[in-house]
Amino acid sequence: MRLRTSLAAVGLVAALALTGCAGSGSSEGGASGSGAALTIAKPDGAITTESNNPYLGDSSASKYGYAKVIFESLALVNPTGDLGTTPWLAKSVEWNDDYTQLTAVARDGVTWSDGEDFTAEDIAFSFNQVLDGKLNDTNAFGLKDVTVDGDTVTIEFDSSKYTAQARVLHFPIVPEHIWKDISDPNTDPLTAEGTAVGTGPYVLSNWSTESVTLTANDDYWGGDLAVPELHYVSYGDNAALTTALVSGEADWAQAFIPQIDKSFLAADEHNQFLVSPTAGAATLFMNLQKKPFNNVALREALAWTIDRQAYVDIAREGASQAIWSPTGLGEILDKEILPDYQGKEYKVDIDKAKQILTDAGYTWNGSDKLVDPDGEVVTFSVSVPAGWSDWNTEQSLLAEELDKGLGIEVKIDQPDWGGWDAARQEGTFDMIIHWLEDTGNAYGLYTSTMDPKWIVDGKAQFNFGRFDDPAVTEALNTYANASSDDERQGALAVMEKAFVENVPAIPLGAHPLLGEFNTRNYVGWPSEDDQYTSGDPTQPGIVQVLTKLKPAN
Repeated sequence: MRLRTSLAAVGLVAALALTGCAGSGSSEGGASGSGAALTIAKPDGAITTESNNPYLGDSSASKYGYAKVIFESLALVNPTGDLGTTPWLAKSVEWNDDYTQLTAVARDGVTWSDGEDFTAEDIAFSFNQVLDGKLNDTNAFGLKDVTVDGDTVTIEFDSSKYTAQARVLHFPIVPEHIWKDISDPNTDPLTAEGTAVGTGPYVLSNWSTESVTLTANDDYWGGDLAVPELHYVSYGDNAALTTALVSGEADWAQAFIPQIDKSFLAADEHNQFLVSPTAGAATLFMNLQKKPFNNVALREALAWTIDRQAYVDIAREGASQAIWSPTGLGEILDKEILPDYQGKEYKVDIDKAKQILTDAGYTWNGSDKLVDPDGEVVTFSVSVPAGWSDWNTEQSLLAEELDKGLGIEVKIDQPDWGGWDAARQEGTFDMIIHWLEDTGNAYGLYTSTMDPKWIVDGKAQFNFGRFDDPAVTEALNTYANASSDDERQGALAVMEKAFVENVPAIPLGAHPLLGEFNTRNYVGWPSEDDQYTSGDPTQPGIVQVLTKLKPAN
């Protein structure tokens, strides 16, 4: 799927630039509002070392998420809703047909928070750090060339970025006049006076191990901001975070909160919870290299037995969407389901599952246990790290469903992270629950479950079942590097057919972005009816939310 440009969102940005957001009077820190500060919370424990470098995944700016309101990107890709693309620091972005070249036009009238003008040269410099080898290519851009012509920047890649559009468009743009003097952008914490400079709606005001404070940028190109100040706080765990949200000590977070209706929503009528489905999914990966999963009949029978809605309702407490399509694609990717499979769905049908097994030579013994064609009782384990409460619950559901429905004994394995990680990489597990590579299109599911490229030196990063079919591999490569939608559609047909016929994995439910917030002081949040972005404050779309918020009264 081509990530669509959202014209409505472009209009919003233009309107903000011309008129500014609604404010509520003047406030210390910059915005033309006297509204309340927002406290953004995470459950990650103490963050003890300051680092404001947006390129480092372990910097405090990345862990807390405040890098995203300081350093902006060329465009914002909506991971939910219409999957649209909103030009941001670039007033337009355009890919060529095979996605090996991106043309971006720098937005006019933007200044860095230190007053210097933002130009196309800053965009080119940011990407040239990677091209020149000064900044590690952690995004696997494979840059080929970066050129500037007036306010237009052309970025060329050595391969198609169709499946990596969001990674390119979300790359942080930094000021050349500061970063040209940074000797090593891979390690510099960016804590020296006057270095944490961005184009974003907020500027760093104070950093401590208890909280980080940012104040509204007086000269933000997107207009005045209703929220004058942001406080970023990290709590010890989800329980402490939930307490803070309920008490009003924290205003905005992303977390899986058990019994959220009782523990959060019922505490205050202003408390809101938004589930934003994405193209990714919680997925059952089966080890296709050994019994019992080397028999497609068993895999297909499981697909007709496992209750995806129970996963959503019980394990995820409603925070997901069930995936029933035999293509493995969820509702957000419905348009990528080919006509042959539109309207076709799995359901819980034990009789059908048993008939599939019977036709393949399976039987049941005197104890009603499933016996394979070799005369061996079918049993296996499902593994999820201890403490992953939603997926631990799903383990119990699977054990009950498969024992009752098919007579399969499912053993529950809950190792520590290290043991689970080693087993998934080395292929020593039976079944695991795992996430997918989310590319915003069907490719994410199919590369995650059927692509041999993820197996390196015998260790898997995805495709944990080690599915390998040369025709499917060729289709995956074609889809990723195609120069036309027709080529991609042809490759997609091969991948979907292979997934339906081979059942290499079983998606359970869409992997959502979660957001907890309150409407006591501000309205304009994303909602089920208006998913202009997710409600997750750790995502790039946080800047869209902050420019949309208005005082509640």
